[in-house]
Amino acid sequence: MATFLHKIGGAAFKRRWLVVLLWALTLGAVGIGASTSSGPASSSITLPGTEAQRAFDLLGEKFPAANADGATARVVLRAPDGEKISTPENKAALEATLARVKDSSSRIGQISDPFTSKALSADGTTAFAQVAYTATDADLTDGDHTGLDKALESGRDQGLTVEASGTALATPEESHTAEAIGFALAAVILLITFGSLIAAGLPLLTALVGVGVSMAAITALSGPLDLNSNASALATMLGIAVGIDYALFIVSRYRSERADGHDAREAAARANGTAGSAVVFAGLTVVIALAGLAVVNLPILTAMGLAAAGAVVIAVLVATTLVPALLGFAGERVRGKNRKKPAPVADPAKPGLAQRWISHVLRNPTRMLLLAVAALGVVALPATQLELGLPDDGSKATSSTQRKAYDMLSESFGPGFNGPLTVTVDDQDPAVARGGAEVLGKSLAGLPDVAAVTPAAFNESGDTAIITVIPKSAPGSDATKNLVTDIRTLAGDLQPDTGARSLVTGTTALNIDISDKFSAAIVPYLALVVGLAVLVLILVFRSILVPLKAALGFLLSVLASFGALVAVFQWGWLKDLIGLEQTGPVMSLMPVLMVGIVFGLAMDYQVFLVTRMREAYVHGADARTAVEAGFKHSATVVTVAALIMISVFAGFVGSHDAMIKSLGFGLAVAVVFDAFVVRMTIIPAALALLGKRAWSLPAWIDRILPNVDIEGEKLAKHAPATPTAPEPAYANSTHHNH
Repeated sequence: MATFLHKIGGAAFKRRWLVVLLWALTLGAVGIGASTSSGPASSSITLPGTEAQRAFDLLGEKFPAANADGATARVVLRAPDGEKISTPENKAALEATLARVKDSSSRIGQISDPFTSKALSADGTTAFAQVAYTATDADLTDGDHTGLDKALESGRDQGLTVEASGTALATPEESHTAEAIGFALAAVILLITFGSLIAAGLPLLTALVGVGVSMAAITALSGPLDLNSNASALATMLGIAVGIDYALFIVSRYRSERADGHDAREAAARANGTAGSAVVFAGLTVVIALAGLAVVNLPILTAMGLAAAGAVVIAVLVATTLVPALLGFAGERVRGKNRKKPAPVADPAKPGLAQRWISHVLRNPTRMLLLAVAALGVVALPATQLELGLPDDGSKATSSTQRKAYDMLSESFGPGFNGPLTVTVDDQDPAVARGGAEVLGKSLAGLPDVAAVTPAAFNESGDTAIITVIPKSAPGSDATKNLVTDIRTLAGDLQPDTGARSLVTGTTALNIDISDKFSAAIVPYLALVVGLAVLVLILVFRSILVPLKAALGFLLSVLASFGALVAVFQWGWLKDLIGLEQTGPVMSLMPVLMVGIVFGLAMDYQVFLVTRMREAYVHGADARTAVEAGFKHSATVVTVAALIMISVFAGFVGSHDAMIKSLGFGLAVAVVFDAFVVRMTIIPAALALLGKRAWSLPAWIDRILPNVDIEGEKLAKHAPATPTAPEPAYANSTHHNH
């Protein structure tokens, strides 16, 4: 591996114009593909194999008109305080407002009249109208959105309270300030680390190229592959973070190779052979973790995982080809002011922070290990209360019109009104379907927590009926979840008697099905990903204990970050600090996504930190000195890499989208726990306690395993060096210095 990448690094350095030209062409080609793509991706979630999805598909098939893909809106109107909506002037205001809504767009198919459709609240103050569009929400123009906003405003001018919800409303524009803030912070950190504008700019430039290529590719493919809009946000987030990190490792290694006296081309080749090998393996574990999301068998998750995995693959390719080429252009300037001095390896006379920290950990490893594990354990405690759900209008910001409409409906029509359950009854024989619907309709009314049951509505051929059940409790409440289970049990009990099949769908039913699907998938997913990555790490470290404790450490950091997520996003601790307006259940996709991403990143740090320790051990240091030497060499660069990731992820906490906000927060916290507590405290302490046993591998495994040579031992043998200063054996041919 090292020899292969050494060749690539040397070739890229030599033919740098060609490499830059090829990347420029690639960027141009995918850019053209993106500009001609079919446009915005869908944000709908499908759940193959669940009852809610089967019922949904059945409705699409049997009631094509009612279930067309057109956008919808629900306009909620309330009379001024103490008045009824049916008084002549309020009724006139309501009719005028709805007429304005009808005229707001040529794409509106029909609009219901609240008085004829009996859409009035029991106290007579509030009414709502359903608006059906002939175009899908993606096809609505800005003109349609502003038209609707103006129509609602006209009703407010006449003294009514008017709010609206539904797919026809404009979604808040995602600003790109999040990425920009993270990027700016990363730039500052790099500048402080390298003390040279060129060295700091190089990782940023290459990360931009990588993200540019992957974003354009995702945009180009979003139509044909039906990628969800969250897929690109996740790929950007990860692409920037790993793109900067991987380039940073290679540039920092290049500087240390130059300081050891190699000429520029050889230094670039060696940096690519050593740090580049670590980048390839670190990237491989991230890709395994993300591509493994396909195991959950949920299209949205598979798309997000593969898009992000693609961004990581591109980041690895950029780091191992474009970075050495750009090092060729940058020449001496990468090395900053202190070119004559060797790279700042910690001076024993003045111990640096890394040196002081590792000495402290190694002085009392047992105590440090127990303290760190206990601390993460405490942070992880709230994770036992984790609730999963899908965001609805009730989880939107209190200032949004959708949220206000949701609250008005909840107050006037009961909390269950926002989450009606749809029960379908069908059979090939219309008579059986009719009988089944009749029996079920009567039985449903008798269930606890049912506020209302609508009479069954049949399709034209009479073989399928829809019954709408309005629960008494809110969509996310336990009472409603129990109601879904009760209806499903009831439907199962009635099927042998009536012969008709009944299915339940609706927001709450979908939520239950999604949560069940995730709960069932997370264990096999963990087993698969951790299993595969442990195998990759056994290959890299030629040890059984090191990969195992890497995986255990990762579980600790993931549980701790779940704990932090629950405390902030469910319980609302410190929510004002991150601008969270509304607490609620954690988005159902989050735990699995977090496990995938955090796992990949955790293994990055594991590879970068521990390869240096293993290397010192391979080159003859005793187990304890190896931990110290390895830590000293790689701690600074791993700290910088972790701080950069934290900045990039924390930038996304400013997003409007609840999912992206919680993902940014969860990942930033996870990196803090994983890099600083697990990799820099727990791992060195555990390695010190295990001593020589940490690096032993049973002989029979040793015989089977191929030697991937991440340390670049082969390079040390064949590449002539002209060192300017004698260095200890384990400081040469290594991963990356500061």
